[in-house]
Amino acid sequence: MAAYDGRTVVHTVRPPFHPLLWSFAGFCFVGTLLTDIAYWKTAEMQWANFSAWLVSAGVVLGVVALIVAIVDLLIGRLAGEGAPIWAYTLGNLLALVLSVLNAMVHTRDGWTSVVPWGLVLSALVVLILLVTGMLSRWVGYSRGVVVSDV
Repeated sequence: MAAYDGRTVVHTVRPPFHPLLWSFAGFCFVGTLLTDIAYWKTAEMQWANFSAWLVSAGVVLGVVALIVAIVDLLIGRLAGEGAPIWAYTLGNLLALVLSVLNAMVHTRDGWTSVVPWGLVLSALVVLILLVTGMLSRWVGYSRGVVVSDV
């Protein structure tokens, strides 16, 4: 241990970037549910097209957010307390996997591209996102300034 000479080191920690990307993916997944409901009620094919585009964009953004979250975790930007961080991470991963399946369902033709499985998968993803959104309250990052002696 070095002798204390009165110098201090200030470390600032930047917040993680993945929540911003994940919120855009979540917006796309909520939009998918809304356009699935619109297609279910109207049978207007353009709503099914919107759903397919939204779920595809959400999956792409979700994969990018997942990669950035892994980098955030590895470089120490992401902090949390045991179970909530794992439930948050696994919940978001489950939502992404279900969205990939939903994107495959939305590649079908006509009514079966949305009803019933596309609608069910969209609703499940939104429910999971609501739960992980509540869990994100306990998953944060190292905030503020850390002052340590040299």
